[in-house]
Amino acid sequence: MAPRRCRDPEKALWRQLYETAARASEALSINVEDLELENKRVRVRSKGGDLDWLHFQTGSARLLPRLIAARTRGPLFRTDRAPVPARVPAAVDRCPETGRARLSYRRAEALFREASGGWTLHQLRHSALTHLAEQNVSLPLLMAKSRHTSLRSLQRYARPGPEAVAALTAATDPARRRR
Repeated sequence: MAPRRCRDPEKALWRQLYETAARASEALSINVEDLELENKRVRVRSKGGDLDWLHFQTGSARLLPRLIAARTRGPLFRTDRAPVPARVPAAVDRCPETGRARLSYRRAEALFREASGGWTLHQLRHSALTHLAEQNVSLPLLMAKSRHTSLRSLQRYARPGPEAVAALTAATDPARRRR
């Protein structure tokens, strides 16, 4: 079966996850009123319960207004349709303007697996941190971006590949030829 074509809401979530290096549960809990589009950031409650800012880039900043449309509050990432009466979610997980429910982790994961050929949402976070590490972003900045509290837990994400190690070795070789 060929991967299905993704829609703007899905692209917005995936881009947001990659650009912020956020945990999927954090991104899925975002409400429209938590966004500061002009500052390219959003307020989230992190894993430990603290309030933190996630900073995103231009790609997300361009997709989010289309996703929000005229809404002023409620879940940012929503399901395709309103829930059936037997499965009405809690008020906090329902858009007060459309009645649609907050997108669940399970559904978001299924959509991403289908569109990506089997990748997980968590791999977006992992890839973002790995790519930043390969660009020589310092560990303190990686910790701040990912909101990890220990280097040990960050280590498994920030694993530069062989190409990055080869480039580092070549760049720091004292006998290399200079142009």
